[in-house]
Amino acid sequence: MRPMLATPLGPGGEPPSGEQWSHEVKWDGMRVLADVRDGQVRLFSRNETEATVAFPELVPATSRLADAHLDGEVVAMVDGRPSFAALAERMHVRDRRRAAALAERAPVSYLVFDVVRLYGVDLVGRPLDERRDTLGRLELDERWQVPPSYEDGRALAAATLEQGLEGVVSKRRSSRYQPGRRSPDWLKLHHRSTQTAVIGGWRPQTGTSHRIGSLLLGLPDGESGLAFIGRAGSGLTAGMAADLTRLLTPLERPTSPFHGALPRADTTGAVWVEPQVCIEVRHLGHGGNGRLRQPVLRGLRSDVSPEELRREP
Repeated sequence: MRPMLATPLGPGGEPPSGEQWSHEVKWDGMRVLADVRDGQVRLFSRNETEATVAFPELVPATSRLADAHLDGEVVAMVDGRPSFAALAERMHVRDRRRAAALAERAPVSYLVFDVVRLYGVDLVGRPLDERRDTLGRLELDERWQVPPSYEDGRALAAATLEQGLEGVVSKRRSSRYQPGRRSPDWLKLHHRSTQTAVIGGWRPQTGTSHRIGSLLLGLPDGESGLAFIGRAGSGLTAGMAADLTRLLTPLERPTSPFHGALPRADTTGAVWVEPQVCIEVRHLGHGGNGRLRQPVLRGLRSDVSPEELRREP
């Protein structure tokens, strides 16, 4: 099952008001669906890729729960705040020994905000308020937490902005759960501009031919192929570069995957790759040519497929 998605509020948007809405903190993490059967848990990303191995500290947490399908966000806390950079190091790990070592050093939490099946009963057709009441009655391990919801979305938006959190998600109390659909019944407000893009190539560090220095980023553009949205190298850590080298080397190709000619300043020395690996960047908006302004790399997104990417407002 793919998760229900929220519709982004555009620039200048505010959370809706009124009794028909409830509001939650938007957590800076990885969307994860937890499928519990016979007390055994399997974790899946939003593109239905299994991620159980990556988060071993979450697996024992269902000893009190025999059967359920839950929706939530896996977060890594650093100094009391969610850190996407810390989480990105773990999202794509599939080696059990490495995952166990990372879990011991920097454990994650699973913030559960919805339940879509419980003890064999399908809850997708029940209203949000009923699902949240059901969720609140479950006994979960301390690593599986149910964050609160709030009545005043604008006050929550102001508080999360002041605290440096990611934003707010507003949900219609009567809304049914719509798997895989981006619904106007859920609305999300970002305090900071982020964009998940697909990598179409990379440029080497100055003076080298094999070390990644910057990435050439794109977004699917209908039948035209891949639209170029800029080059980004800021934020590239040694660990991220090592992971990128491992993932991109088998995907190398002789020609550019982008449609149209790219500026020579961006393509000199470029190594082209099949557009299959996604990465998240923070930026200061879009320029008139469609390029991201001052993009900073945040981390790989193994939980997102290139075909589902679109330009965020």
